Amino acid sequence: MLIEHRGSRPVVPDSAYVAPTAVLCGAVTLGERARILHGAVLSAEDGQVRVGSDVVIMENALVRGRSGHPAVIGDAVLVGPHAHINGATLEDEVFAATGASVFPGAVAGRGCELRINSVLHANSVLPPGTVLPIGWIAAGAPTARLFAPGDHDELWSVQRELDFPGTVYGVARNTSMRDIMARQADFYGAHLDDRTLDD
Repeated sequence: MLIEHRGSRPVVPDSAYVAPTAVLCGAVTLGERARILHGAVLSAEDGQVRVGSDVVIMENALVRGRSGHPAVIGDAVLVGPHAHINGATLEDEVFAATGASVFPGAVAGRGCELRINSVLHANSVLPPGTVLPIGWIAAGAPTARLFAPGDHDELWSVQRELDFPGTVYGVARNTSMRDIMARQADFYGAHLDDRTLDD
């Protein structure tokens, strides 16, 4: 399904495939031979989603572009089922496996492998060719450090400085969920004016 959002329409070349149950919303641009499979959602909320050539975005993956943090996917990239790419960059030849999560401002360098259920934290940079193991977390810049799932205290010492709430929600860390969610409800209310485009 192609949806016009805030006056922007998806751009899909003839060589691309978008499954009938996939959703492209707003300023989404697909490259040649891109394949967007069933249930995948590419949503340009108030930014852009740019997808390179020979990219496969698998079932139920989410790719979201945000203001100041477009989602940029290079050439020859696989985004696995249930992966979440939010305002981040995946350079050429990246493999993002099932359930991988990449947060705003993050960059996975060329040829990285983000294995099952791994996390690349906001504003973190994974150098080219890095393998992020199953379930591990990468955090930090200019070069992310890798943390095992049980290394929370050590991870927090790096993660705290990456300003997740400021980057994702535009608020200070101590902002209440009531205030954050009121802002989010207003933000996503922009979809009330969306228009489904005919094929």
